[in-house]
Amino acid sequence: MKIAIAQLNYTIGNFDENKAKIASSIRRAKADEARIVLFCEQAISGKPAYDLLNNVVFLEKCRETLKEVAAECDGITAIIGLPLLTDQGTISAAAIVADKKVTKYIGKQNVSSREELHHLDNSKGYGFVEVDGKKVAVFIGSDIRYFSEEFGNQADLIVSLQSSPYARGVVQNRYDFFSKLAFRTASHVVYLNHVGGHTDLVYDGSSAFFNRQGEAIAFLQKFEEDYVIVDTCADNPVLGIPEQNKTANVYRAIKLGLHDYFTKNGFKKACLGLSGGIDSAVVAALAAETLGPENVKVLLLPSAFSSDHSVEDAVVLAERLGVEYSIVPISDTYDVMLKSLQSAYGRLPFDVTEENIQSRLRAVLLMAFSNKFGHILLNTANKSESAVGYGTLYGDTVGAISILGDLYKTEVFDLARYLNREREIIPQHTMTKAPSAELRPEQKDTDSLPPYDVLDAILYRLIEENQTVDEIITAGFDNGTVKRVYELLIRNEYKRYQFCPVLRLSTCTLGKDRILPLTYKFESLL
Repeated sequence: MKIAIAQLNYTIGNFDENKAKIASSIRRAKADEARIVLFCEQAISGKPAYDLLNNVVFLEKCRETLKEVAAECDGITAIIGLPLLTDQGTISAAAIVADKKVTKYIGKQNVSSREELHHLDNSKGYGFVEVDGKKVAVFIGSDIRYFSEEFGNQADLIVSLQSSPYARGVVQNRYDFFSKLAFRTASHVVYLNHVGGHTDLVYDGSSAFFNRQGEAIAFLQKFEEDYVIVDTCADNPVLGIPEQNKTANVYRAIKLGLHDYFTKNGFKKACLGLSGGIDSAVVAALAAETLGPENVKVLLLPSAFSSDHSVEDAVVLAERLGVEYSIVPISDTYDVMLKSLQSAYGRLPFDVTEENIQSRLRAVLLMAFSNKFGHILLNTANKSESAVGYGTLYGDTVGAISILGDLYKTEVFDLARYLNREREIIPQHTMTKAPSAELRPEQKDTDSLPPYDVLDAILYRLIEENQTVDEIITAGFDNGTVKRVYELLIRNEYKRYQFCPVLRLSTCTLGKDRILPLTYKFESLL
């Protein structure tokens, strides 16, 4: 039996566009003589729709669109995901469509993600449909993870419709899971995932088909639309599960997320502050490559504490990228600000206050440029800095979206090396110099923080692995350093509450997967 797998990039609420993509794939599948064509979870609506899933008009539009799509389904069975309003509430369903009508709905039973808990209700779970004498089991979302061994080999084909976001390491884990599932059940298995970016979420696609022996027959593309025909009678396995390059996947995830953030919101141009440091260099390079250099403008905003080489590095990068740049020194404005505050401050010595003023002045100028020309300001902070609060609120935190906010500093360097894999884009000096905010003379990040390789290792254990302070110390890290990093992590939650959306790339994104109260006695956890 021929099966068409349509891995598509949907836009939330753009029913006409989504319908056109689905209908086009159905027609293509019929031309390819497929008997079944598959679409991912909530394909009709796009995902995540959040509170739109409680909007009656939105849900009625989903049903109307499905009815229009069904008109294409003559001589083929389509399985299409959509949110569905029922007597029990809104469910995530798979519509079984044949002979130009919906013959059956199968609803998701296990609603577990934070994006769904307050918007979807539980349904009965997986169901069966017969196509050409073959028994097809249909699972939606995480239901497949609760699959019972008692299921045995009841189905000739298992279909798992997903909208599973990208996170580092998950692609390999999915492939391993579905390969073992096919082997255990002696069934063909199709795993079909959504692809595309939706604000902070990136769906990577990476759909796949496995034969009864758990061997891979087809892999669909990562981070782009794809369409594949597979034949259950032609079990020609491909050469194993492809090795996953973590940095390459992160690179493609960021580009997809950034591209769709602009495209789906109707944005055209971006701007950012270019300091000569590694973070802004990587953001500028990714923006120029994704949006086109003609659509990116950078501002160099040196102060009296900015080194000459930082300005030179920023200029070299801008010229290599082909982006327009302007140099707007902030020293005079900074001096005026200090003079204005002198009557209130008196003769108090220079401290972090004066450092933060510089960062906030840069934010004012960047937002002024954004407002004047309609460019979307990109944030340049990373996860290490956000975790420990090493950034100025309303200064370094400014921006419409953060594309590096879920990458630790060491991972930003990995990404920079990847960007330089074919030719030097980011200047070597930017790669090798000691990181510095350059807000006071001879400042280095290590004046305030442990070295980034140590800091990131501790933060990863605290955040992604949810280890305790004692567990991390037992693993060999310095007692005082661990406790200091933990305290910084906890005390700076208030800053993260006010941060812009962060492109989610890890298994535990700050502010989304890890949310803490602002007021509690954290010392009790030490």
